[in-house]
Amino acid sequence: MKILNTISILWTWKFWKYALILAVIGALMCATLIWWANKAAIRAAEGKLYDNIPDMPLNKGDKRVALVFGCAEKIGNRDNLYFKYRIDAAAELWQTDRIRGFIVSGDNGSDDYNEPEDMKQALIKKGVPENKIVCDYAGFRTLDSVVRLKEVFEVTEVIFVTQKFHNERAAYLAEKAGIDFIGINAKDVSGKAAQKTNYRERLARVKMLLDCLVSKSPKFLGKKEELGF
Repeated sequence: MKILNTISILWTWKFWKYALILAVIGALMCATLIWWANKAAIRAAEGKLYDNIPDMPLNKGDKRVALVFGCAEKIGNRDNLYFKYRIDAAAELWQTDRIRGFIVSGDNGSDDYNEPEDMKQALIKKGVPENKIVCDYAGFRTLDSVVRLKEVFEVTEVIFVTQKFHNERAAYLAEKAGIDFIGINAKDVSGKAAQKTNYRERLARVKMLLDCLVSKSPKFLGKKEELGF
């Protein structure tokens, strides 16, 4: 009996020892993947993103399409500041007379949730003509928005409009898709909401990397569409 107990104790000790080693190795691999994905996004965006519109290399004869990435207009009963600041940046960009028009790309996965239409109406209120705004209703993810930009709307030169962290991820996806891009960084958000977003962004960048490695396709590609501007 003593021998069996000793064997049981040794087996249990070895089991937890190896389990701990595997857990440490797994944690190190995850940390390395997160670091690598983050660096890849930052590197892709280097020298391509601007905090101030006057600093952007835009000429009157070289007008680009601007892509505004979608998010919910409201969080419960409160205004979503990510949405507000993106619209503010887009409206300011329109006033420079350096762009042809906007693609507003977001989630319209249900009848009562329509990010592109909300963005369109917000831009119209800011003075952007309705005929200069095209809705991409199948921008379910950043990857979908970027790939559809080229494959559906046939745009290969673009200005991204969103917060810096999001622009960096979009930059990596655009680089892989062969899109010539620059980006304007909308005002960022602070507080608890920003902290949660930053945590999610770490995982989103890992998924960005893995999606590109396996050549992930958009949820819905569809046929080509004319911008009309």
